[in-house]
Amino acid sequence: MYRYPLTPAGTRFALLVALVATLAVVAALLPLHSIPDAINDLGAWAPPVAIALGAALLAALVPRTAISFACGALFGALGGGLVAMGAAVIASVVTFVIGRRLGRDAVVARAGGRIGKLDAWLVNTGLLSVIVVRLLPIAPYGLVGYAYGTTSVRAGTYLLGSVIGGLPSAFAYAALGAAVVRSGAVGFVSIAPAAFGLAVTAIAAVYWFRAGRRRTRGDTATRRPRDDG
Repeated sequence: MYRYPLTPAGTRFALLVALVATLAVVAALLPLHSIPDAINDLGAWAPPVAIALGAALLAALVPRTAISFACGALFGALGGGLVAMGAAVIASVVTFVIGRRLGRDAVVARAGGRIGKLDAWLVNTGLLSVIVVRLLPIAPYGLVGYAYGTTSVRAGTYLLGSVIGGLPSAFAYAALGAAVVRSGAVGFVSIAPAAFGLAVTAIAAVYWFRAGRRRTRGDTATRRPRDDG
């Protein structure tokens, strides 16, 4: 049976899929329950090690909610939020770069049809779409980074959107983790980020709804037959 030759772009994309799958399997086999205790014993090295390890786990598709919660339990609401955010930023950069290097060419080669339309939509919506995607639990945090790396979205737009969209959940879940460990009430520090995230999502929904209506009216006006009489 004749087999189509695998192009360099296809080879890199297959490597990307294999890498993500391998990282996910490794993360599933790790004794995640013992990591917080090990980090807590590191003293002054605990925050930077937690940031690096958290970034690696995010890249391996470990849910960000659990990581932010653990950071709050270890370092408190504010400190845990900062550590969780640091891990998220590093993971955002690493996954985007890997996705761009290994998967972008393969997506470009199949840019026709739905993939091309989705790519164009992501570019047109720009920063707002990245923020909303990061706010909503659509997919694992690391997987979103790999996927965005394969698109035409600019790196700066993606990173800024990831930071803005990642702030609410990072501090909200860190505050919850701190409250559970310290038996404190969940206060304004956890409610405010969540409220901010809901507000941004609502604004984005209204914006896209109005933009969709404007495009529909424009398409209708373009297709409307002219009266030559």
